[in-house]
Amino acid sequence: MSDVKRKRNVLNVKQKLEILQKFDNGESASTDAEAVLNEGNTISHSAALQSAETLQDYMEQRGFDYGDITTVRKICVDIRQEINKEQKQRRITDFLKQ
Repeated sequence: MSDVKRKRNVLNVKQKLEILQKFDNGESASTDAEAVLNEGNTISHSAALQSAETLQDYMEQRGFDYGDITTVRKICVDIRQEINKEQKQRRITDFLKQ
């Protein structure tokens, strides 16, 4: 086995500050998703989850900062919770229709 060192892509301080400022300004995935849903242009939770998981994998492979990866993981958890909530509501509605 050869000892191959992988170059880590790390965000510089300016890039990190820009990301944090966006979050501080309320520009989060959930806010964006709500805005899209309110406009009538919907994206499925499963498509959003797949995109977020793909982003998480990419960030892990590229050696992004742990805090940034954790933020994306939180988004994945939030999307899964929404999926579970909708499924539960659907089951209740289906049960009551019978």
